[in-house]
Amino acid sequence: MKPRLFARSWKVIRNATAIGLALMVVLLMLPSKARSQLGLDPCCAIISAGLSTISNLLSSAVAKPLSAIQQLEEQSANFEQQVVFPITAINQARSLAGQFQGEFVQMRQIFQVPVASATLAVPQQLEQSLLSRNPGTVPQISNHYAALYGTVMPATDAPQSVRDLVDMTDAEAQAAMKKAVEIDALADLELQAAEQINQQLQTAAPGSAAILEAQTSAWLVRANAYTQSAMAELVRVRSIELANSGAQVKFSAAHASNLHNAGSQILQGVH
Repeated sequence: MKPRLFARSWKVIRNATAIGLALMVVLLMLPSKARSQLGLDPCCAIISAGLSTISNLLSSAVAKPLSAIQQLEEQSANFEQQVVFPITAINQARSLAGQFQGEFVQMRQIFQVPVASATLAVPQQLEQSLLSRNPGTVPQISNHYAALYGTVMPATDAPQSVRDLVDMTDAEAQAAMKKAVEIDALADLELQAAEQINQQLQTAAPGSAAILEAQTSAWLVRANAYTQSAMAELVRVRSIELANSGAQVKFSAAHASNLHNAGSQILQGVH
């Protein structure tokens, strides 16, 4: 509606200006004799009539549309200030964002409370790597794990099936420990991102709320992906535990079968 009113107003102004210019051109073209023969100089009368016409056109055809445009703009501004972006609600949201920022700081402090509990040197090394929240310590976990839990026994000390079982168990245990360190580091990054977004919300313009909301949604998707990764690692650990239990039953059954066969051979030899 506003573009049409502006176009109409501009058309009226343009026509009125054209009329005024045409009158002035006519006056300039009149001979001086024709003007002097009149009792009064007709030039002034014609100019006065032209200016009066232009003034009437501006008052009737331009002032009213401009007044309507101004009213529409005022109504639109009032609607935005009172309904779309009310200042009271904006201030309340910013105040709430400030409260959240304080809670985020407390959460980070609680999140970083030391929980290390090992008292001996070798366990402390492994525990320090596991609680470091630093992905750079992941390569050290294998050495610390071997120092504490030992390595796979030699082939002369156990059957190959037992060595395979021990190796797989150690591998999954170390993988779970490494994944835990990575997830801790990702959690720290997520907290930092949450604090940054909350700080932006405290000073953000109302129109930028949609952008910040999109950023928050993207981080939420990432957080869900990291959670799914952690759940998958827990499922793998549980699967290894079940596999170990099944293997123990199989070993026991095979051992019982070997004892039965050996006993049968001994009894046959006695008879």
